[in-house]
Amino acid sequence: MKKSEMLLFETHAHYDDEQYDGDREELLPLLHESGIAAIVNIACDEESNARAFALAQRYPYVFATVGYHPCDCGGLTDAHFDTMRARAANEKVVAVGEIGLDYHWDDVPRAVQQEMFIRQLDLARDMDLPVVIHSREAAQDTFDILRGHGVGRGVMHCYAYSTEMAREYIKRGYMLGIGGVVTFKNAKTVKAVVEAIPLEHLVLETDSPYLTPSPYRGKRNSSAHLIYVAEAIAKIKGTDVATVCEQTFENALRLYGLDRQRVCGASI
Repeated sequence: MKKSEMLLFETHAHYDDEQYDGDREELLPLLHESGIAAIVNIACDEESNARAFALAQRYPYVFATVGYHPCDCGGLTDAHFDTMRARAANEKVVAVGEIGLDYHWDDVPRAVQQEMFIRQLDLARDMDLPVVIHSREAAQDTFDILRGHGVGRGVMHCYAYSTEMAREYIKRGYMLGIGGVVTFKNAKTVKAVVEAIPLEHLVLETDSPYLTPSPYRGKRNSSAHLIYVAEAIAKIKGTDVATVCEQTFENALRLYGLDRQRVCGASI
């Protein structure tokens, strides 16, 4: 199978970001025509929740999430949750996220982060949606909250913790999101996880416009670079790129509860 014939599923991007204001309308169709069959645009704050929802309504191959990043959850009220719940009922909304804990920046008190994380997990459970989890320097607290309040489907975005913890997450029905970091020379932890965890539990992501893979590190990221993530995974696992693309595509469909015919029918 040629690269041009491979279908890729972008499970985590931020095309509502201002870095795309100059070329978003040209870029998204171009990505789709080049083989990015589906894109999930991830919400983080009040503005991105609205913009992600609007993008999903405009483009058949773009889906959205609802949710507040731990660094942006400090001012959430019941009204915010009512709006999230209303949007989550729309068929183009496929998950609650990105939600979780971030102890690196500590922009929001940890107790508040934990409370809002649990409330958003409860929302996901009520709406029967998977979750997109952000966790930075908060490995044990994240794990403990998900063990006590988690839902049956989800993805650990930009997974960067141990192989042992990765095994515990996949036992609980979570996928591991693998992005551009796996292409970095010094990314020993992520590469060890990719080597140890079966391909059936991995999904591809870029976190665009961030975390651009080699050889374009330092430039604005886009889903066009997913192929470099797939190639790195294939090399680590000793398989071909087509196998990685196909399996991770199926994994993403399962994660987000989407039908292949629905996704590919909007497509290519």
